[in-house]
Amino acid sequence: MKVAVVGATGMVGAVMLKLLEERQFPLTELIPVASQRSVGKKISYKGVDHTIVGLETAVEMRPDIAIFSAGGDTSLEWAPKFAEAGTTVIDNSSAWRMDPTKKLIVPEINASILTAEDKIIANPNCSTIQLVMALSPLHDKYKMKRVVVSTYQSVSGTGVKAVQQLENEISGVKGEMAYPYPIGRNALPHCDVFLENGYTKEEMKLAMEPQKILDDSSFAITATAVRIPTAGGHSESVNVQFENDFELHDVRTILSHSDGVTVQDNTDTNTYPMPIYANGKDDVFVGRIRRDETQINTLNMWIVSDNLRKGAATNTIQIAEYLVANIL
Repeated sequence: MKVAVVGATGMVGAVMLKLLEERQFPLTELIPVASQRSVGKKISYKGVDHTIVGLETAVEMRPDIAIFSAGGDTSLEWAPKFAEAGTTVIDNSSAWRMDPTKKLIVPEINASILTAEDKIIANPNCSTIQLVMALSPLHDKYKMKRVVVSTYQSVSGTGVKAVQQLENEISGVKGEMAYPYPIGRNALPHCDVFLENGYTKEEMKLAMEPQKILDDSSFAITATAVRIPTAGGHSESVNVQFENDFELHDVRTILSHSDGVTVQDNTDTNTYPMPIYANGKDDVFVGRIRRDETQINTLNMWIVSDNLRKGAATNTIQIAEYLVANIL
């Protein structure tokens, strides 16, 4: 089992390598892949140094699986080349997510639709993954009509440059800016680029990707995505209206029995999800579960997850694990 990690030197790539080791993924050969400036350098995996190679060399090595986290342009150009060589690509960028010929996978929800013919598989947006992990089991039971989500996203979702900007601001150091404004002591209602409709790309991902993952367009989602000065972990305030009524006890029970979801919801003990506690964990945490008293059949909840793990690396590795166990 030869596995290529494309973007091995990036933030998500580093977490992917850590998770492959942590989860004891059954690879026999690791192929770390990065841009030309990193080719020839070494990275350590399981205590052994591995030499970074370029994309062309990696394709020639014909890995069984190639895990991509190197940006949309790289994925659009190189994922088909790997696929033509017989490699199954799992792509973490937005390049293929809404392509009708590619499947968008959250393993706990829809891995069963994958087949041996799927040579390019899309990993959803980080904010989408944690959202659908909580919504999917409730949709199965109560049937969603409309969802309003506001996100509170960490700087790690932007990348190393943004993390450095926040650290510089905390330290009082002037440096390169990832954002058009300071992020320390601030909140930017601006994740990704603005589109003609006034929404950002991030907000439209949240609106569109869940429908594809759940294979259902009967519900609608509207989103506002906000960047806040936390180092890791995304949070979401979610208001969801169902066709059918619910009991809060049943909602908590359904979520508690959903794979990959942990309920933290006890206001008597101030128990609720927070990014600082989700850090380094793979689960999606749900709390502040309460009825919306202004609308019938409507629920409010708060969802938190480590965006670099379940929101990116963990979900990707879980797809690879499913492929190894069931298809490859």
